[in-house]
Amino acid sequence: MKHEYLECGKIINTHGFRGAIKLESYCDTPRDLAALSVFWLEEKGAYRPVKVNKASVLGAFVIAELEGVTDEEQANALRGRTVYAARGDLRLSEGAFFLADVIGLPVKHAETGETLGTVLSVDTRGKNTLFTVKTPNGEALLPNVAEFVKRVDVEDAVYVLPIPGLLDGGSENV
Repeated sequence: MKHEYLECGKIINTHGFRGAIKLESYCDTPRDLAALSVFWLEEKGAYRPVKVNKASVLGAFVIAELEGVTDEEQANALRGRTVYAARGDLRLSEGAFFLADVIGLPVKHAETGETLGTVLSVDTRGKNTLFTVKTPNGEALLPNVAEFVKRVDVEDAVYVLPIPGLLDGGSENV
């Protein structure tokens, strides 16, 4: 199921005393996050739009001023919140995909079509993106690198050419 709203950043701090916020970007670049005119905040299972009055890139971060947030106290109340973007507000380059769309896809062998498992989650904290794959033998980590992942079709599956042992599962691989 494709989600209408996608995580695109996190409010990590205030900036100054007039209500600006500092965000960590989950987008490909901080410029992508700064280009959004609306952020969405999740509240009790629903999403509420917040207009971005101004946003700029500061190193690896984004500094933004939001409509209705006019002082440090209001900005501080947002600290730790995840900001979302409406799917239609984000642009993908040719061949790119949203990582959120990979979760739940079957993982298939690129040559045989055999189903090897299902993507449970995506981790982007390291240098390479890792897919956690549920296999018949447990969970395994699959690096999203061209050596193993041959094609991602978000309407179908993640096609891989695994080396022996890569998707065997078990706690030693997780």
